[in-house]
Amino acid sequence: MPGRLLKLLSLLQSRPDWPGPELAERLGVTVRTIRRDIERLRALDYPVEGTTGIAGGYRLISGRDLPPLLLDDEEAVAVALGLVTAAGGSVAGIEDSSMRALAKLERVLPARLRPRLATLGDVTAAVPYRNVPRVDAGVLAVLASASHDRRMLAFRHRDEEDRLVEPYNLVTFGGRWYLLAYDPGRADWRTFRADRITGPRPTHQRFTPRELPADDPAEYVTRAFARATYRHTARMTVRLAAADLRTRVFAAIPGEVRDLGPGECAVRVSADSPALVVQYVAAIAALGAEFTLEATPEIARRVRDLGAALNARSAAL
Repeated sequence: MPGRLLKLLSLLQSRPDWPGPELAERLGVTVRTIRRDIERLRALDYPVEGTTGIAGGYRLISGRDLPPLLLDDEEAVAVALGLVTAAGGSVAGIEDSSMRALAKLERVLPARLRPRLATLGDVTAAVPYRNVPRVDAGVLAVLASASHDRRMLAFRHRDEEDRLVEPYNLVTFGGRWYLLAYDPGRADWRTFRADRITGPRPTHQRFTPRELPADDPAEYVTRAFARATYRHTARMTVRLAAADLRTRVFAAIPGEVRDLGPGECAVRVSADSPALVVQYVAAIAALGAEFTLEATPEIARRVRDLGAALNARSAAL
């Protein structure tokens, strides 16, 4: 493939849409030359779609066949690292596929990159998440494709009615995959667990992405989970700054931590599992700072039982 076509393909892969004149300026050619080069890419089975606008533009979309990908050195190493660790993830049936893809990548890598790939394979291992439902790789692929191509997406979530949403991004959080999308029927942003999505179907209807009410998708999802309230909740006031408490607890708290003033914060722990709430209450109490506790009756009973059991065991020490 000529060098200019490779540069054009690299640009098309770098963002969803490109105006024709901007591509021509980037490559130092005329708009007419860009049109001819786009036709050459299409002849090589790259699915390049024209876009409307003042001068027209182009986007690289999902096609029926898989054309060659153009990766720089760092991207190739990143893909290899992802394939090495994929077997320990929460995507069902991906273990063998990852190893086959890694073998193919290794065969075509330049000689200068093979030692780095061999090092990754020798010293990298992944510990799988426990008690995390697996998600179908095909479902993730459809969700990712619809998000990238800005196509409205229809699917069923759990056993609810069909949804029609504007898919924005996939986010992985705590070993689970989530689809972040705008739901026009509810006029609000929503997160959907990918393992609960069935029958995802991209439509022919395109949409213009809305402005996300957060700096990035991961921040939005993290913040949404922090605000959520589940079946069991405990509230604590702790004589520690919020940042200090977060760094000293063994994992991200399922709830919200906010500063009340110098050296004091409010903590809300919420989950469907009462045992999980008690675990975090105990972890925060074990930090040794002064605290107050308010909790639902079930959580209060479990905390008292835990305290009694610890007192009984410690008396025998």
